[in-house]
Amino acid sequence: MGRRAMVAKNVMIRLATPDDAFAIASMSRDLIETGLPWTWTPERVTRNIRNRNISTVVACDGEEVVGFAIMYFGDEDSHLNLIAVEPVYQRSGLGQRLIDWCKQSCFVAGIARIDAELRITNRSARAFYRKCGFRERALMPGYYSGVETAVTMTLPLRPGV
Repeated sequence: MGRRAMVAKNVMIRLATPDDAFAIASMSRDLIETGLPWTWTPERVTRNIRNRNISTVVACDGEEVVGFAIMYFGDEDSHLNLIAVEPVYQRSGLGQRLIDWCKQSCFVAGIARIDAELRITNRSARAFYRKCGFRERALMPGYYSGVETAVTMTLPLRPGV
């Protein structure tokens, strides 16, 4: 077992609680929203945790939140709002475990696909999403605060989607 895999070996994934909101919001600010206005504040994350149409999960090493995913569930499709893993845990399989949790939730709910957006400049995220089975769909200029283009990606969960 490689060093990175060993780092994530004892990480548990569970549903988030409002007590996790600050850790999630801080990771979003530091790992996702870098150079942009901070929009995923603790208050917004708490609203998402409490929303019954949104699943927020955290990956914890002991008591420390080291990764998370926030996903909205519609009738036929879902939207991965955010996903992040602390740098020391990246490339350990933890991101894939979070995506797998989201996919399993979708299968149970009868969801046909997962949609997501990411920064066009984030090459490692694009590669990660592709590795997880997502396909690039379109570009959305100015999506991020009017200054950065987003790549929209889709993960079909049923044939023909």
